[in-house]
Amino acid sequence: MCDETTDRELEAWLKRRAVTRRGFTVGASATLATTGLLAACATPLPEPGTITESNVLVPTPDGEVDGLFIHPTSGAHAAVIFWPDIHGVRPAHFDMARRLAGAGYSVLAVNPYYRTHQGRLFEEGMTIRSEGGWDLVEPHYQSLSPATVITDSAALVAWLDQQDVVDTSRGIGAVGFCMTGSWTIRAAAAVPDRIKAPTSFHGGGLVSEAEDSPHKLAPQLTGGALIAIAENDHERDPDHKDVLIAAFDAAGVPAEIEVYEDAMHGWVPTDSRAHNPDQSERAWGRMLALFEAQLG
Repeated sequence: MCDETTDRELEAWLKRRAVTRRGFTVGASATLATTGLLAACATPLPEPGTITESNVLVPTPDGEVDGLFIHPTSGAHAAVIFWPDIHGVRPAHFDMARRLAGAGYSVLAVNPYYRTHQGRLFEEGMTIRSEGGWDLVEPHYQSLSPATVITDSAALVAWLDQQDVVDTSRGIGAVGFCMTGSWTIRAAAAVPDRIKAPTSFHGGGLVSEAEDSPHKLAPQLTGGALIAIAENDHERDPDHKDVLIAAFDAAGVPAEIEVYEDAMHGWVPTDSRAHNPDQSERAWGRMLALFEAQLG
């Protein structure tokens, strides 16, 4: 999860990266850039006209979730619930959802803080580590719990299954980052007949002593899972990976659980200071492979 230790680890990683980059000569960098090896470029957004999007309000027992519903312009497709990290919905989050829709999915990108705030929470350039950042997010964060994840998941699935552009013969994926990584496991356990492919990117709270710890919910899952772990998160809790592997193995649930090398907490979102293009692309590819295998 995002905290002061994570921030210090990120600063140290950024300094190491800066030193490494300064080791290239100008000529070498130009050569790498020309050959496309300097940095992996994210898959571009879909061509105009190939996807359709609309602002939506999804009813839940606690109000209405505001979100963006994005899907291919024609046909019905497997649905995906797309939760953001602790910073909430923002342009980069919606662009990732658009990119997923371009891959052939009907994506519902939702605001996790809808009970207390609609729309974007953090302004451009501001993060939880900015002055006043935690004070801004805390009251909204405190409105969330495992119980709210369960009720929200059921409501989101019910809404998706009413949409003509959702193929209800196929399973539903769930994607989460940071605090919402664990939500995808909770969602798949809460609605196992529909949510088949939970995906956690640098998720927090996956392993604990609590009776309802996400790793203990593995027997309730009916599909497969992807748990992509940040290198520094693993270094802080090195036993969590093995606990997760053991739990999913015992439950007989296929799960790809991996620590991503040189990937700091927050490495997937493109607007994160920790963004690692190469590892982000690899993680994204593994997510698409999971969806292909599990969503039917």
